[in-house]
Amino acid sequence: MIKSLRQDWLSNVRNDLLAGLVVALALIPEAIAFSIIAGVDPKIGLYASFSMATVIAFAGGRPGMISAATGAMALVMVTLVKEHGLQYLLAATVLTGVLQVVAGWLRLGVLMRFVSRSVITGFVNALAILIFMAQLPELTNVSWHVYAMTAAGLAIIYLFPYVTRAVPSPLVAIVVLTIVAITLGLDIRTVGDMGQLPDSLPVFLLPDVPLNLETLAIIFPYSATLAVVGLLESMMTASIVDDMTDTSSDKNRECVGQGVANVVTGFLGGMAGCAMIGQSVINTKSGGRGRLSTLAAGVLLLVMVVFAGDWVARIPMAALVAVMIMVSIGTFSWSSIRDLRHHPKSSSAVMLTTVVVVVATHDLARGVLAGVLLSGVFFAHKVGQILRVSSSIDDEAGVRVYTVAGQVFFASAARFANAFDYREAIGTVRIDVSRAHFWDITAIGALDKVVTRFRRAGAEVEVIGLNEASATMVDKFGVHDKDGAPDLLTGH
Repeated sequence: MIKSLRQDWLSNVRNDLLAGLVVALALIPEAIAFSIIAGVDPKIGLYASFSMATVIAFAGGRPGMISAATGAMALVMVTLVKEHGLQYLLAATVLTGVLQVVAGWLRLGVLMRFVSRSVITGFVNALAILIFMAQLPELTNVSWHVYAMTAAGLAIIYLFPYVTRAVPSPLVAIVVLTIVAITLGLDIRTVGDMGQLPDSLPVFLLPDVPLNLETLAIIFPYSATLAVVGLLESMMTASIVDDMTDTSSDKNRECVGQGVANVVTGFLGGMAGCAMIGQSVINTKSGGRGRLSTLAAGVLLLVMVVFAGDWVARIPMAALVAVMIMVSIGTFSWSSIRDLRHHPKSSSAVMLTTVVVVVATHDLARGVLAGVLLSGVFFAHKVGQILRVSSSIDDEAGVRVYTVAGQVFFASAARFANAFDYREAIGTVRIDVSRAHFWDITAIGALDKVVTRFRRAGAEVEVIGLNEASATMVDKFGVHDKDGAPDLLTGH
C-alpha cells in the first residue's frame, strides 16, 4: 500500500508538477469553450475541470490521466440546458455520476473489448466534426476582424511550436490575440460577454430542482447518455495512456472514479465531465506520470481563474474559436480517410456509419451503439462463412457420411441446413460433427431440421462426434432424438 502510494504520488514530483502546470494553462480556454458549447456560463466548465481533475487524481484507475469538462459531454447537454436550465444540468450531472459508479461496481469496464477500432475511429472523427460545427455560430454574421483574429490565432497555434514548445501554443495565441484586441480596441465578442467568470471558490450546493419522478424523467435520458459517452471516452483515453506509458490501468476503478468525480462536480456547480484524450496526451508527453500531475492541473487551474478572472474575461471569442478548430483538426483521424481504400469494406462501413449517426443525431452514444451493432453483424457474417460440409460414401457399411467443420450458430444455421442432399437419403446417413461446434438454440434447431428431413425421406440418421458443450445443448434443447440412444449424440 505504501509502495503504491509512493509510486503514484512521489516518484516523479518535479515532472508531475510541471506537467500539471502546462495542462492547467491549456485547460482554461478549452473549459471556457466547452461551457459555451453547452450554453452555460464559463465558470460552470471551469469549476467542472477543477473538480473532475482533483477528484479523479485520488479516485481514478489510471494515474496521470486528465479528466475535465469535455466537448463530447458538452454536446449532449445542449438541449437539456436550453429547455430546462442550469439546475437540471447539475442534477443530471449528479445522476450521471451515480450511474457510472454502478457501472464500475458491475464491472462493465470489460465491455470496452467489444468496441472495435473502426467504431473508436468513427467516434473520434464524429467528435471532431461536431466540435467544428459548434464553432460556426461564432463565425457567421460577424465582422472581418473576427475572421482575421481567428486566422491569426490558428497561425500562432501551428507555427509557434517551431520556436519553442516550452509554452503551449494555444495559450500563446490567446494571450497575443487578447493583447491585440485590447490595444486596438476591437469591437468583438469576448468571454466576458458570454457570462460571469468565477471570482471565488466553488461552494457545495444541492441542485435546485423538485425531487420527484417528473424531474427524474427529464434528466435520466441525458444522464444515461452522458454516463455512456463519459465512460466510453474515459476507457478509450485510459487505453491510449496505457500504450504510451507501457503500464496498465484498472478500468473498473476508473468507472467508479469518474462517477464519484461527477457526483462531486454536480454538487459544486460544475457540468459533467470525463477523461480528455488531448490533455492526457499533453500531460504524458510533458512528463506527467503520477496522480500528482492530475491534482496539480486541477488546483492550478482554479487558482489562476479565481485570481486572474478579470484578464480571462477579456479573451476574444475568436481566440477560443481558433483553439477549438485546432482541437477539431487534431482530433480527427486524417489517416482514416486514406485507409478507406485499403481497409476491408466492412471496417470502413462501420466507421462511416458511426460518424453519420453521431453527426445526424448529435448523440455520441447512439453512434457508438450503431457501430458496435454493425460490427457484430459483420463479424457474425464472416464467422458464419467458415463452415464446410462434405460428403462421402462408406461402401463397406453402405453409409452416406457427412463431415461438418466450422461454427454453427444463428448466422450459419441456414447454410448448415441447406448443405445436405436430402434426395440421397437411402439407408443410413451419418453426420460427423467432431470438427464442428453448435453455439446456440438456432444451431440446435438446424440440426433438428436436418435429422428430421432425412428421417422423413426414409433414412436412418446417426449424429456422431458432438463435443461436450454441443452435446449438452442438444440434450437440453434438441428434439430430434429425445427417445434415441444417448451414445448417438455424444459419439461414445
